[in-house]
Amino acid sequence: MYDVREWRHVFKLDPNKEIDDQLLERVCESGTDAIIVGGSDGVTLDNVLELMVRVRRYPLPCVLEISSLEMVTPGFDLYFIPTVLNTKRAEWITGLHAAAMKEYGELMNPDELVVEGYCIANPECKAAKLTGATEKPDTEDITAYARLAGHLWKLPVFYLEYSGTYGDIKAVKKAGDLLAETRTTYFYGGGIRTAEQAKEIGQHADVVVVGNAVYDSPEEALKTVTAVKNSV
Repeated sequence: MYDVREWRHVFKLDPNKEIDDQLLERVCESGTDAIIVGGSDGVTLDNVLELMVRVRRYPLPCVLEISSLEMVTPGFDLYFIPTVLNTKRAEWITGLHAAAMKEYGELMNPDELVVEGYCIANPECKAAKLTGATEKPDTEDITAYARLAGHLWKLPVFYLEYSGTYGDIKAVKKAGDLLAETRTTYFYGGGIRTAEQAKEIGQHADVVVVGNAVYDSPEEALKTVTAVKNSV
């Protein structure tokens, strides 16, 4: 079984976006620690299955990040279950999760489930609009959510999501310092376009997630793997 605490870098691929076989091969053989399959809109069971089958050709963990019950399917190594910490809409905290347990609980392997405490820091992004996380958290808010995930709930993952924008380094660092005292693995995603940015984030977060850059600037995205793994 894979242990996210051993990871440093992952690529997140969107089933609703096109990626050719050549680029997918380079991404999967880049030295990244895992591929996360997930997205906020246009995600269907069909395009999830299609991408999973393609990624499965390569010997690295393939993870499904669940954003709707319709996309759940067997065949992934791990299933990331987001619970959004900074929303007032209960369905994104426990509601959808309870529904999933009711429908699929008896079929699930508990060892394959990883709960992510999500803090969405860009209220303009699709994920924020989908989940109702419409208020922008400041540094103290983010620190509080990190403390909630790491100290109170003791979640396996705290995920700071800036989605499309590069994060406030002060907030990123403060959350990292706090979570270093816990067993919660700190994921950061959002706005990483260059190896330099990836290295900077990698100095504070346990795992750096690179997503949109794969499609927008693939050559630079591929450089982020070495940059993160060489960061202190």
